[in-house]
Amino acid sequence: MGRTLYFCAATLDGYIADPDNGIAWLTGFEPNYDGPGESLKEAIDTFIDGAGALVMGSSTYEFILGHSWLYGDRPTWVLTSRDLPVAEGADIRFHKGPPAAVHPQMLEAAGERDLWVVGGGPVASELADAGLLDELLVTIVPIVLGDGKPLFSRPIDKPMRLLGTRTFDTGMIELRYALAG
Repeated sequence: MGRTLYFCAATLDGYIADPDNGIAWLTGFEPNYDGPGESLKEAIDTFIDGAGALVMGSSTYEFILGHSWLYGDRPTWVLTSRDLPVAEGADIRFHKGPPAAVHPQMLEAAGERDLWVVGGGPVASELADAGLLDELLVTIVPIVLGDGKPLFSRPIDKPMRLLGTRTFDTGMIELRYALAG
């Protein structure tokens, strides 16, 4: 079976979205880096190809609904207590309650590939609290917001072990950590 991976971008000060759930700081980022680095686009495409299923919170899902659905027909769990529309062409499964309750089904749906925790911080925090988050892959964007939606919604008391770093052609850096179970 695959792993459960929280793969996201964050600012230098640890935010994944601005206070209004916006990511203009990311989508409008202008690289200013002349050093060596891997292709960020290729790294993202490779990661997405390795994801067999997705899980996200309702805020992340609502943000994505305002854009193109880029995840094909991968089974996607949206954790919400509200009625939300289904993205056209998507396999959306709504769940009210803790992600641990549907984690086995999500992993089964992912098959041999990974379960991608798309966002946000509360979903990742709940999975980490339950000992179900295997790795954190965070790409640090050299932007400081000063306020916003944090990478995690609360402290994670489990130690993390650095697995590696990658420098991208944009000047962004990926940090990869394993969470101790």
